[in-house]
Amino acid sequence: MTYVEIGLKLFFGLIALLVVTRLLGKKEMSQLTPFDFIYSIVLGGILEESIYDDKVSALQVWFAVAVWGVMLFIIEKLSKRYDKLRVLLKGETSILIRNGELNVKELEANHLEMEQLRIMLRQQGVFSLREVCDLYLEPGGTVSLKKYAKFDAVTPAMLNLEPEDGSLNFLFVDEGEINEEVLKYTGKSKEWLYDELHKEGYTNVQNILYAEWSETDGFFVKIYADNKDGIRKGN
Repeated sequence: MTYVEIGLKLFFGLIALLVVTRLLGKKEMSQLTPFDFIYSIVLGGILEESIYDDKVSALQVWFAVAVWGVMLFIIEKLSKRYDKLRVLLKGETSILIRNGELNVKELEANHLEMEQLRIMLRQQGVFSLREVCDLYLEPGGTVSLKKYAKFDAVTPAMLNLEPEDGSLNFLFVDEGEINEEVLKYTGKSKEWLYDELHKEGYTNVQNILYAEWSETDGFFVKIYADNKDGIRKGN
């Protein structure tokens, strides 16, 4: 097998994997169900096993990944349409705690020990079961919880406050360079940026390490400062 053939297989395999991934949608690792995890491993296995196999051509790699991708796409569509199929393939949310009461059957069905449950809670910043009102085990293995009101964080609504929502932050200067694409997106010009920075007391953009701006909060700027070693660092 020549290097060209290996390269072609990798090229076709990468393109095929990208296409399949885009078709199946964007998901974080925490959102992957066991079914998603399995099909991801198989996709990688198809590419891995075929790279150094002389009997498998680059087009055959493409064909194998394409067929696998089409099958997964059909399954995804069917699982959205039919709830029973979705539950069968991807599982469903399990209620481990309801109104402070442990559901022992669900714990056993998901092969969870109490210490494993406590670890999950600690990862959510909860260190005692007395704080938990409802606890859900999601299909991907993560947990979602609702605390009792007396243990929950205080919100503005509890204090009858109505804080204003902040606007988006935009990075206008990054390590002494103006981010022209962001300026263009916000409808601002370089002249506007220079004027506003000058009002803030910054006359040289190259001395700015970081400058972000929002409609509600204005500018937040970090500048370079020379240290003893001559290395620039942010103030």
